[in-house]
Amino acid sequence: MQSSGDFDAVLIGGGHNGLTCAAYLAAAGLKVVVLEQNDVVGGAAVTEEFHPGFRNSVAAYTVSLLNPKVIADLELARHGLKIVQRPAANFWPIDDKRYLLMRGDQAERQAAIARFSKRDAERLPAYETMLERAADALRDLVLVTPPNAGGGILELLKGAGVGRRLLKRSVDEQRVLLDLFTRSAADFLDDWFESDVVKGAFAFDGIVGNYAAPSTTGTAYVLLHHCFGEVNGKRGAWGHAIGGMGAITRAMASSAQARGALIRTGAKVREVMVRDGAARGVVLENGEEIPARAVVANVGPKLLFRDLLPSDAVAPETRSLFTRMKTGSGTFRMNVALSELPSFTCLPGTNAQDHHGAGIIIGPDIGYLERAYDDARAGGWSRDPVVEMLIPSTLDDSLAPPGQHVASLFVQHVAPHLPTGRSWEDAREKEAFADLVIDTVSKYAPNFERAVIAAQILSPLDLERRFGMIDGDIFHGALTLDQLFSARPSLGYADYRLPLAGLYLCGSGAHPGGGVTGAPGHNAAREIVHDLKGWRTFVRRARS
Repeated sequence: MQSSGDFDAVLIGGGHNGLTCAAYLAAAGLKVVVLEQNDVVGGAAVTEEFHPGFRNSVAAYTVSLLNPKVIADLELARHGLKIVQRPAANFWPIDDKRYLLMRGDQAERQAAIARFSKRDAERLPAYETMLERAADALRDLVLVTPPNAGGGILELLKGAGVGRRLLKRSVDEQRVLLDLFTRSAADFLDDWFESDVVKGAFAFDGIVGNYAAPSTTGTAYVLLHHCFGEVNGKRGAWGHAIGGMGAITRAMASSAQARGALIRTGAKVREVMVRDGAARGVVLENGEEIPARAVVANVGPKLLFRDLLPSDAVAPETRSLFTRMKTGSGTFRMNVALSELPSFTCLPGTNAQDHHGAGIIIGPDIGYLERAYDDARAGGWSRDPVVEMLIPSTLDDSLAPPGQHVASLFVQHVAPHLPTGRSWEDAREKEAFADLVIDTVSKYAPNFERAVIAAQILSPLDLERRFGMIDGDIFHGALTLDQLFSARPSLGYADYRLPLAGLYLCGSGAHPGGGVTGAPGHNAAREIVHDLKGWRTFVRRARS
């Protein structure tokens, strides 16, 4: 085992991006240690038994955005990762008789949409082609280090390279990208579809993990952000990691360790050590010092600058750039043990069918999504919440006893901070909203409430305390135009280097943002290796 004094890089946080970054750094010959405060690595991408015999992904809950280059480079399949595709993408129960089931075949999707609007069904192929081309443009930028504002000639050249990538697109494609980056999902979809049910189905991707209404400017980009993934080479598909999301991070940890990285659990960082104006290691809660040439943060920028960096390490105005980041996903997570599958009034049956293996979304039209946000803003949570339910045990029999099931419920919207006089500290608030969520699903599947054996409940405050997600923000910072690409996490610091020499960011607070992608970890590792291996011929001036 390496001693604590010979590390090139110490990584704060053993989530998926930290493990990805560590694997690349170790492969480059650097001596690396990953410090995870919890007893297992994985951050929000972990699997655990929450009730005897029932296991599920605790926070992150589905696979699509995990970058194929990361999967290949880290040889995740060789380290045990197996991903299977959902039998259908998404299922929306609309009322007692109607539903929308979106399968992988375009003709089947058109037939499903035609039940609500023949015109919308005819428009679907053009819409999907447009969206796929826009997603291609985004894929081109995912593994790119963004140019820094005010970074000198090298950054200008880098920016010119990015610009050339975009200028190769047709004018129509550039126009679509501009719309997606600057408009609301509602306005964007109004140009394409007439049915409120169909618009609601597509608008859902614009509010996932986004404390916003479909009418909020910028939600069109979030819609696109959730469309650039793939499963086993099939673009736009969504899938499940056998063994839950923890299987991804277990494979990443195995890959990192095979390359020589050291991983320590139960190692909570108290402070970044700053010496001679540079980050030079960390201090753990127990007082242990771990020196290193570089400190790499896989925690959110707000948490890093608010809680872990000494108050005099950077100028106050510099610190405020990061502590002012907009955070808060408006999300609430539940995992439930079920005695049987839900039987939907519109599509009855407790035997596993394709819709049980899909993303089951309670959000029957775009107006419902809009009201859910308005409710949360006014009263703390939605009276009719938007619920995305996955039942991974239909695809993975390792998660529940025979004949029984587990379900993940990703719920919106809740305010990260409740109105005056109320708090997520109060267990009654959590339990009352959890009951409302179960009641909401039961309106569409009447047997659901009696099928619930046990539930794990995570409010925004729980997500913050357990996983370091400030305000429960699953993206480490909202995906708004002022916090994307060269402005993520802040203008001037988009290249994974932070305003203190030796301090780097490798998590979702960096480009390209949230989701289980591995891309920020991949990109940050490239820049860190460049710096620590001496591949650059210039001396970078520390910005403070």
